[in-house]
Amino acid sequence: MVLDLRGLSSFTDFFFICSATSEPHLKAIVNNLEECLRKEHGRKPLAVDGFPTSQWIVADYGDVIVHAFHTAKRPYYSLEDLWSDAPRLKLKPAA
Repeated sequence: MVLDLRGLSSFTDFFFICSATSEPHLKAIVNNLEECLRKEHGRKPLAVDGFPTSQWIVADYGDVIVHAFHTAKRPYYSLEDLWSDAPRLKLKPAA
């Protein structure tokens, strides 16, 4: 899910929120995302915080902040509800 925070936030434009079913899955998602953004767009995160064992990893790319949660933790933080006034962007499936 992508939340469009332009006009609502002074610290970023978008939240990219995704879920993983296990700690290894969480680590794989974040590592793959980081590798793809670096290779395809020359982007590196400004900061990364959290660990798979914490069940939440956040990667700050400036205009986009990536939140990767274990499925058990995502409802607890409920970023979609916290930012309920933010429009949701539709994503195209990867080819």
